[in-house]
Amino acid sequence: MLDTPKNAEKSYADGKILQSVADGVGIITFNNPDKRNAMSLEMWEGFGSALIELRDNPDVRVVILTGAGDKAFVSGADISQFEKTRHNAAASEEYSRRSEAQRALLASYPKPTIACIRGFCLGGGMQVAMMSDIRFAAENSQFGIPAAKLGIAYGYDGLKHLVSLVGPSWARLIMYTGMKIDSAEALRIGLVDRVLPGPELWDATMEIARTISGNAPLAIKAAKITIAQVLKDESRRDMDAIKQIGSACMDSEDFREGRTAFMEKRKPRFNGK
Repeated sequence: MLDTPKNAEKSYADGKILQSVADGVGIITFNNPDKRNAMSLEMWEGFGSALIELRDNPDVRVVILTGAGDKAFVSGADISQFEKTRHNAAASEEYSRRSEAQRALLASYPKPTIACIRGFCLGGGMQVAMMSDIRFAAENSQFGIPAAKLGIAYGYDGLKHLVSLVGPSWARLIMYTGMKIDSAEALRIGLVDRVLPGPELWDATMEIARTISGNAPLAIKAAKITIAQVLKDESRRDMDAIKQIGSACMDSEDFREGRTAFMEKRKPRFNGK
C-alpha cells in the first residue's frame, strides 16, 4: 500500500473542479452544488486538466470522481449556457468538440477510475459515470438521460457505453422516455455495481480504491487493457497490446516481489515496475 501524504487541494474552473491526492488515490470533485454540479464548458476543460495531472502523477494509482454535497454527482450540462454555447448546430458542434476531448481522456484513461455517486446523475453526468471503470451509488441516487425532453441527440459514445452496460432494450426505454430510475433499479439492470446507504458510501469507495492502489499496477493495467479489447469487435482487437502488457508483467520487479511476499507470508510492496 502506498503511503502518499495528502496533497494540498488544487482547483480548476474557478474552483468548480477540485483535485487532491491521498494514499495513492486521486480525487476529483465536481464542485458546483448550487446548480447540482451541472457541467459548464469551463468545468469540462478543468476536469480534463485534473485528469491529466493525476494521470501523470506517479504516486496516483486510482482516481475517484465525486460530486460536492449530497444532491448530485453531476446533474447534466449547465443549460443556462446553451443559449451562448449550443444555440444551433454549428455552436453545438464546437461545444461537443471541446467537451468530448475531455471525455475521451476519461474513456482511454490508463488508471482505474471509480464514480462515487450521490443524488442526481443525469445526462453528461451519466457519461462520466458510465466511462468510469466502477460505479458505487448511494441509496438516494437517481439516474437518467433527458435528451428527449431537451430535443438534443445524446451521441454515439454515450449510447455505446449505455448499451454495453444495460443492453439495447433498457437503453431504448431510458432514451425514449427520458425517465429517471432509482439506485435499486440501476443496480438491477447493471448500470451501477454497488449501492450503499449514504453515510457508508464514501468509506466503501475509499476502501476499494485503497485496495486497488495496493495491488500491482502493471497487473491492473493488463486487466484494463484486455477488458477494453474484449469489448471491441473481434476485427478491431489489438492482440499485440495484450501480449505486450502480459510480457511486461511477467518480466516485472512486481512479479518477483509478489512471489517473494507470498513465500514470506507478508504483504507485497509493489512499485509499478
